[in-house]
Amino acid sequence: MSRDRAIEHARDYFDRGGFKTDLARRVAIPTESQNPERVGELQRYVRTEMIPALETLGLTCRVIEQTGAPGPFLYAERIEGTDRPTVLGYGHGDVIHGLAAGWKKGIEPWNLVEKDGRYWGRGTADNKGQHSINLAALAAVLQARGSLGFNAKWLIEMGEETGSRGLREVCQDNKALLAADVFIGSDGPRLSADRPTIFLGSRGCASIDLWIDARESGHHSGNWGGLLSSPAIQLTHALATIVDGKGRILVPELRPERISNSVRHALADCNITTGPDDPAIDPDWGEPGLTLAEKVFAWCAFEILAMTSGVPESPVNAIPPRAWARTQVRFVVGVDPNGFVPAIRRHLDRHGYGMVQVAPAGDEVMHATRLDPDHPWVRWTSASIARTTGVQPAILPNLGGSLPNDIFSDVLGLPTVWIPHSYPGCSQHAPNEHLPCDLAREALQIMAGVYWDLGEAGTPT
Repeated sequence: MSRDRAIEHARDYFDRGGFKTDLARRVAIPTESQNPERVGELQRYVRTEMIPALETLGLTCRVIEQTGAPGPFLYAERIEGTDRPTVLGYGHGDVIHGLAAGWKKGIEPWNLVEKDGRYWGRGTADNKGQHSINLAALAAVLQARGSLGFNAKWLIEMGEETGSRGLREVCQDNKALLAADVFIGSDGPRLSADRPTIFLGSRGCASIDLWIDARESGHHSGNWGGLLSSPAIQLTHALATIVDGKGRILVPELRPERISNSVRHALADCNITTGPDDPAIDPDWGEPGLTLAEKVFAWCAFEILAMTSGVPESPVNAIPPRAWARTQVRFVVGVDPNGFVPAIRRHLDRHGYGMVQVAPAGDEVMHATRLDPDHPWVRWTSASIARTTGVQPAILPNLGGSLPNDIFSDVLGLPTVWIPHSYPGCSQHAPNEHLPCDLAREALQIMAGVYWDLGEAGTPT
């Protein structure tokens, strides 16, 4: 009975093909939560895949149905003693649209293929591969120790890709059931494929619509050009007062006042690099004076996701009556999303753009969260990973993207530690999603070490 033996079991599970077999079976279930026709597949994933997998580990399962959610929630627990730490784990079994027509020749979304040192298929990185790694690591600890040595609770949802509808209500209604000492989950990418990573929350995400309705219909650009205002020109100039030509946010309420010392210290060890399949970074884009890591993990970004005026696919010689833009703010802790629309309204009025209308888009706001990088659970997890790999993991104060982490940190009141098992170039949400085999193999060993250490003395209290 030893830590090394648990890690060896996890490694053998991978080397003998067990991980590939389990992941292939899960990828084959087309759990597209945005597609109403896949509701049965969401149920099937929970009932035929997750419940048997968790029950094999000695966890007792309970399906929770929530009005408005695209699929069921699954709660599972294994309680070994009131004097032992309790850990809440998380995963989501739903995936983004398959987008089958866009995949490489010989690769398709619902059939796992191993090629070029990668597992290809929808969900390999987001999130079936990641929670499959964690469940297998639990099995490795049970095999080596005969028990976990801690209390394990799990929550699986089937609607993360549609905004986690119902997750907040499930957690609010079941606070006692989900009570734990720490949340340890896996989603999102590492800093880079070859460096183990911990992230402690996520940037928030708020979508905002800006538009101008100048008149009821278009008018001939020859007869009326120079006499009628152009909504498209006005809107582009209005947007240019919000963010400049190099991506710097010009509205103070849409950016933080400062970066804390603990966040700067953590990010000083995090270098952003790109792989052969990644886009080239524009170093002069965004807030000046910040490192690349600070721009993504400690600052805000304002993006224009879409714009329309007239009929783009078939332009005509007419001044369009309307222009519209969907914008998005990725924001960090300390920036209040409730103030975005009023701040933009005031800003546009000051600059003479009262004709521009501003309103929240229909998307749900994801709130920014961040556990302090100096928190005891961060130090503990970092030490566990370093012990397994011999490498100090990157510690990101928050993910650059957005997750429903505020539900775990604010609603449940838990310190949140994420150990991601993917990388930035994994093509999640796009054709050709994949998971590097070497990364998955290392992740299995990392999680076996973390779960083993949770059963030993010395966990934070």
